[in-house]
Amino acid sequence: MTRFLALFEELRDSGEQIVIDGPCYSACTLVLSIVPAERICVTRRAVLGFHAARSIDRRGRIYAEPEASDRVLETYPAPVQDWINRRGGLSSRLLLLRGRELAALYRRCR
Repeated sequence: MTRFLALFEELRDSGEQIVIDGPCYSACTLVLSIVPAERICVTRRAVLGFHAARSIDRRGRIYAEPEASDRVLETYPAPVQDWINRRGGLSSRLLLLRGRELAALYRRCR
């Protein structure tokens, strides 16, 4: 995840337009937390996938990280937080934001 954060901070600092064109799941969605919304656009193919934070222990078992999930959720813009919360919050289930719902939150790319 640290790699994604560094990349998104670099993109934020570049001033460039960010185009989401296809699946953006998990850590990829942190772009919404770092790059200003007015610099993000989505195509018709864009799909954002959100889930709870999780880690893997030394035995390879996956376990939930509720505090990390809460911290991640708090970093998303309020409209995204609201959308996630209306669907029951972050959990192991993948929440997919796409189509009209996504276009209501982020402008379409031209």
